[in-house]
Amino acid sequence: MLRTLTLILALSTGAAAAQEVSTSVVLKERLVSADAVITLSDLFDITGEAGDVQLARAPAPGRAISLDPDFVRNAAAREGFHWANAGGVLRVTVEREARTVSASDISDLVQEALYVETGHAYAVNLSNMRQDLFAPADALGGPELISFDHDASSNLFRAQIAAYPGGEPLTVAGRAQRVTNVPVLNRTIARGETITAADVDWVRLPESQVRGEILLAEADLVGMSAKRALSPERPLRSFDVEPPILVARGELVSLVYQVGPLMLSAQARALENGGEGQFIRFLNLQSNRTVEAWVEAPGRASVLGGRSAARPSES
Repeated sequence: MLRTLTLILALSTGAAAAQEVSTSVVLKERLVSADAVITLSDLFDITGEAGDVQLARAPAPGRAISLDPDFVRNAAAREGFHWANAGGVLRVTVEREARTVSASDISDLVQEALYVETGHAYAVNLSNMRQDLFAPADALGGPELISFDHDASSNLFRAQIAAYPGGEPLTVAGRAQRVTNVPVLNRTIARGETITAADVDWVRLPESQVRGEILLAEADLVGMSAKRALSPERPLRSFDVEPPILVARGELVSLVYQVGPLMLSAQARALENGGEGQFIRFLNLQSNRTVEAWVEAPGRASVLGGRSAARPSES
């Protein structure tokens, strides 16, 4: 009887051990380590103390490391898990989770440094636009400029930038060019259409491309009328726009003559289109003479003493 109980106990113990060894696991779809070490829980859905078993040091943030499948299988087996590697994985590749500092972020840091140094805005072109910095996912603080050197004569620069406080700095280099903010349209504007503030965006242009006739202020566009169809995203020139037409050619208006305190009014016909503040020709219907007057408002123009030129009508 004792021998029978001993045999049953042994078989039960063996079955339990076999059951423990036969607990199957499969690799996660994406293998990522969140910290400085790679554990079984980074590779498999294993929790508890077994999941905390360390397999290797994690690579640098944003990088990857490959582990031998036999090494991984044996490490899992020692904790009571079986990985069959049914897919025939040749290398177990694990990434280190990271926060990326992109080339655009690096350019922003350099632009800020240049503005602080010179008081001017710059466009920055990195020598290698594919350079990225990586910070640990749990690192505190953002990227910082460790050193900066700028040659104003050649516009070349060199800088050392760390992805996070205390991180290993990366040396970057490139060229910086002074730029000017220029207003542009964000949609096509038809001829005669009035431009509103909602139609205006901004772009940066190299100063060498900003010629004298290019409009630089939003106030130069908003409220103006397009002389022709205007395309978006292109700098506008002073002759592309004009004040909106308040007086149309052929329209009858009240023409006001003012010389000192003396003010007279006459009816006139506009001989051309005119916007607010523009000096255009009118035909005085009482004297049948052509005069030039300032457009003040719809249906109204003014001839100021010494500022108009009267001449016989050509009609």
